[in-house]
Amino acid sequence: MAHPPLASRITSMAFRRRLHRLYVGYTMCFLVFLASMALAERYGLPKNWIGFVFLAAPVVVYAVIGIVCRTTEAPEYYVAGRRVPAMYNGMATGADWMSAASFLGMAGTLYLTGYDGLAFVMGWTGGYCLVALLLAPYLRKFGQYTIPDFLGMRYEGNLARQIGVGATILVSFVYVVAQIYGVGLITTRLTGIASFEIGVFLGLGGILVCSFLGGMRAVTWTQVAQYIVLIVAYLVPVVWLSVKQTGVPVPQAIYGEQLQKVTETEARLMADPKEQEVIAAFRQRAAELGERLQDVPKALADERAAIAERIDALKAIGAPQRQIQAAERALTALQREPVAAAEGWAREKAELEDRARPLGGMPPHARPFAGDPAGDENARRAYDDSRRNFLALVFCLMVGTAGLPHILARYYTTPSVREARESVVWSLLFISVLYLTAPALAVLVKYEVFNSLVGTPFDQLPSWIANWAKVDSQLMSVIDINHDGVLQLGEIRMGGDIIVLVAPELAGLPYFVSGLVAAGGLAAALSTADGLLLTIANALSHDFYYRVIDPSASPARQVMISKVLLLVVALAAAFVAARRPADILFLVTAAFSLAASAFFPALVLGIFWKRANRWGAVAGMLSGLCVSIYYLATTQPWLREVLHLHGPVQLWWGIQPISAGVFGVPVGLAVTVVVSLLTPRPAPMTVAFVEGLRYARQLPVEPVATAAEVTPRREMP
Repeated sequence: MAHPPLASRITSMAFRRRLHRLYVGYTMCFLVFLASMALAERYGLPKNWIGFVFLAAPVVVYAVIGIVCRTTEAPEYYVAGRRVPAMYNGMATGADWMSAASFLGMAGTLYLTGYDGLAFVMGWTGGYCLVALLLAPYLRKFGQYTIPDFLGMRYEGNLARQIGVGATILVSFVYVVAQIYGVGLITTRLTGIASFEIGVFLGLGGILVCSFLGGMRAVTWTQVAQYIVLIVAYLVPVVWLSVKQTGVPVPQAIYGEQLQKVTETEARLMADPKEQEVIAAFRQRAAELGERLQDVPKALADERAAIAERIDALKAIGAPQRQIQAAERALTALQREPVAAAEGWAREKAELEDRARPLGGMPPHARPFAGDPAGDENARRAYDDSRRNFLALVFCLMVGTAGLPHILARYYTTPSVREARESVVWSLLFISVLYLTAPALAVLVKYEVFNSLVGTPFDQLPSWIANWAKVDSQLMSVIDINHDGVLQLGEIRMGGDIIVLVAPELAGLPYFVSGLVAAGGLAAALSTADGLLLTIANALSHDFYYRVIDPSASPARQVMISKVLLLVVALAAAFVAARRPADILFLVTAAFSLAASAFFPALVLGIFWKRANRWGAVAGMLSGLCVSIYYLATTQPWLREVLHLHGPVQLWWGIQPISAGVFGVPVGLAVTVVVSLLTPRPAPMTVAFVEGLRYARQLPVEPVATAAEVTPRREMP
């Protein structure tokens, strides 16, 4: 293998030493900042000021990095000059990867679903093994800017490239909506503003400040800084909780012990008479809704009449205006068609029936899968469905990881093929620190809920419950449904997206820890959102505008167009996020299914099967993507509502919409193979290109031929 010149190696070593000094200094300053905030709280700094500082200070630092790294040079803007060392690329990839879903959603999902939530840990971790073995070194060998670049070169023209552009935009847009939604949650909670929508657009400013100014160069070095913030923010409360509950500062070591205690408490709660009262009350409400569904028009008329009578009564006794207005809003909300009312009541009935189960609808934390393989027919069916969905989700997350354009593009930024492979190992190391901690955090939080929150009188509930309820009642609510004045587990409703954020306040930790966790969640969401927005903008400016519309465009013009498009896409994503389409984890997982269906077969076959051709790749990408989109659209509640789809949901083999890629990937793979075999072979130059990728270890570090050298400037469509 050829070695770089001595002068280049010396320059590279000096660059790395400078990076080490900068980021060690940054870490020390961050720790000093945390200590100063702890002292400020101790000496009486108000909580709202602490929250504002934790929101503003990191964003200012990220903005400074973005300004310092601003550039208009195409190689710097698209791939950070291809000089990011493996370790730092691993940190940047870790931050790019650990989005709001990983930081906020994973521990929350483990809290709500127990064993089943481990599918996320297994799938996402396994996905990086696929990236390291099948994709990263070969894409770096290719040596261009984007994934559509690879598709255009490998599959001989702009047709496959433009389908790749469309799929990149779709996948990244769905993913970035989830990140902006997470930013909105954090911003709204920290600033105390009344409107979630305003919080979304305030957070958007922090997202744009890096990606807009310096592209991949600014995003990369900001993501390294963000990784340091998010990993410290994640570990501090978990270690603190571990010490508080067990005296051991290694949460992973006491996971089994605390899980056993949680299991024992679950058995006690399931036998508690008060919890049985709560279950009975929810069942009664569900039964009342079931009676309404027997004759929907009559039920609507009766409810309208009852609310109208209540309004008249409130006016007659001179009740406060706010009570009258609330009743009038309730009456207005009922002015809808019977079909829509029936669907709304059916959803509410399903939610009540879900809560009318032991442990507030949560499965026992240590139980693998729902149902019972040795039980009756329904129990066996539930067990089979649960296990099937677990395996389907692991599959979708693994192949989806290996198809995400914003993650794969990170491996274009390393100096060599070898460092691309090494950076995957570093990525796994940095990511595993959080992934091995999330299960412990879920168990520690559940222990706190069972032993500190449950049994508290309603008039003594902590203020953070009301504060979160103001942000979104779907994420946090309590109701005294059995009217005993004491909070039972079944009366608590906590969404998975806020479990990590409420953990410090739930455990009674100082408020600066809550601010730190929020800053970590913000760093996770910002880092991923920056990478996603940049991926969308680059696909439009480089792969569509430059490659198709104006091949003579200068690099500066390409970068300018990318920045404009980035702003437009960011505003559109913020608009969608403000409508709260679904929870963070579902949006992210849907993006994985779409990425897996659209890209995984085309990328892997393009590298390892010389016979794969243009028509096979085009047909495979379109068919796989269409199957996944169809399944999501016809089974996911929010999408069904948007598309005005009515009637019962028809699941295929019981697979939940979150795992739509389990159908799209096999279809895309099969179609690619069949169509490739039925159509002409690729050109000899393309076959030579594939062979060059396959034997990357034996070839020089830099690409033998780039797309610009092998193909004409204006490609054939």
